[in-house]
Amino acid sequence: MTRGRSKNRTISKEDIFHYVYAVLHDPVYRETYALNLKRDFPRIPFYPDFWAWAAWGNRLMALHLGYETIEPVAITRTDVADDGARAAGVAPKPILRADRDNGQIRIDTETVLTGIPAEAFNYRLGNRSGLEWILDQYKEKTPKDPTIREKFSTYRFADYKEEVIDLIARVTRVSVETVEIVEAMKSARRG
Repeated sequence: MTRGRSKNRTISKEDIFHYVYAVLHDPVYRETYALNLKRDFPRIPFYPDFWAWAAWGNRLMALHLGYETIEPVAITRTDVADDGARAAGVAPKPILRADRDNGQIRIDTETVLTGIPAEAFNYRLGNRSGLEWILDQYKEKTPKDPTIREKFSTYRFADYKEEVIDLIARVTRVSVETVEIVEAMKSARRG
């Protein structure tokens, strides 16, 4: 398998996988075949510039699989002590709410993250952004069953707060870079 940019370059299985991954992220493809994708297996078109699509897919795969190790984006963290919680001897109350319009995420009654680019909310995993997905996954949820609530409900957000803040910074970078790649796809030649 030849590595290079020549027209006679051999296409590997990995190149095909990256190409397909990119096409499945293509907003034009998703819109054109939206009804078919809901009820049938995807049919992958062959676009003229295979190598550009394979390169986009390769970059998307690196971002999406390596999200835990990617360089986090610089966001501003503001901490203001929650005197009420401290006086009561309890951890600050988790809020985990995103404010897309102001580019901020309220972590708890003490911590706010700001400087989150609007594009970070544009990359969707189903019906919500990657950032909203993280916030939902780390919320404290009280089990309805009293026995389970009493004996097995040991999760406390405060134990994971720093990990979540780091994850938000990394997923912000993944989301922004994914949106950039998807935007570049919009202008690609398809026929």
